[in-house]
Parts: sequence; structure tokens; C-alpha cells
Amino acid sequence: MAEIIKLHVKKGDMVVVLSGKDKGKKGKVIEALPKKGKVVVEGVNKVKRHTKASQKMPQGGILVKEAALSSSKVMLVCPACDKPTRIKKTALASGAMARTCKKCGEIIDKEK
Repeated sequence: MAEIIKLHVKKGDMVVVLSGKDKGKKGKVIEALPKKGKVVVEGVNKVKRHTKASQKMPQGGILVKEAALSSSKVMLVCPACDKPTRIKKTALASGAMARTCKKCGEIIDKEK
């Protein structure tokens, strides 16, 4: 059985690709797949899929869509300082944890 990996990015986060053919490209995380340790990023890692004609798609043909890439190949972009950064967990006064930018110290979002 696959082990669930705690990802450092979430759906909706802005990320930059660190390696591969799309190195340096920025995009928004469309989908996070923690069971596989992968993420799907908008406009990055495009692949062509040949689809057979079906009732939903009577035409069939070649579809171009984003494929998943390893979460270790992306780095979160801080919305405040607009730089790629690592995150650190910070305890808030309410007792909740928040993801914080290591470069500028700005809170990225709250966690449960």
C-alpha cells in the first residue's frame, strides 16, 4: 500500500519548477496527489493523450493536458515577496498552525 506523503504545497498555491524541461516556469497547483507524492501544475508538463471516440467525446482525437510531476521538483512562491521559498510552521496565538515564508516571515495561510 502506498504511503501518504505530507506535501509542502496545496491546491491553489503558486509554484516554480526547479528541474526538468519546464525549469523556471511558474504556475498554479491544480491538483495535489499526496498518495503519489505528486502535483499537477497549470501550464507545465503538457502531454498528448490519444483518445478513442466515446459518447462524451464523439470526435475522439488528441488531447493536450497537464501531467503530474514530483512535488520535490516544485518550490512554493511567497505571495508577499514573490520569491521561491521554503516554508516553516508557525504557531499562532489561537493555537492553530500556519505556513510561513522563510525569507520574509509573512504568513502564507492558516492550517487546522
